[in-house]
Amino acid sequence: MNREIQQFKAEFFKALAHPMRIRILEVLCEGDKNVNELQAILGSEGSAVSQQLAVLRSKNVVSGTKDGTSVIYSLRDPLIKDLLGVARQIFDNHLVDAISLLENIRNE
Repeated sequence: MNREIQQFKAEFFKALAHPMRIRILEVLCEGDKNVNELQAILGSEGSAVSQQLAVLRSKNVVSGTKDGTSVIYSLRDPLIKDLLGVARQIFDNHLVDAISLLENIRNE
């Protein structure tokens, strides 16, 4: 069972391992969007956005619901928002450590 969980985590984090996919998830944390809305917000062409959405869909990170001719994308699990928040806190902690180290070096 432990191996299965580790494998799931590895695959899940692989799905997050691209800056555009992270940005898509951050945008979807604010609410559901279709590809055109995501394109406009991200300032990226549709094929790139669609390609990254396909990866996120294949790993069950986002889901798509047909709405006429559009597909509306949403986070599959609202806890992804918390995960991204924790990642931001970890980044901030690393930044604080780097700033402290730089100040120590400058004071020597």
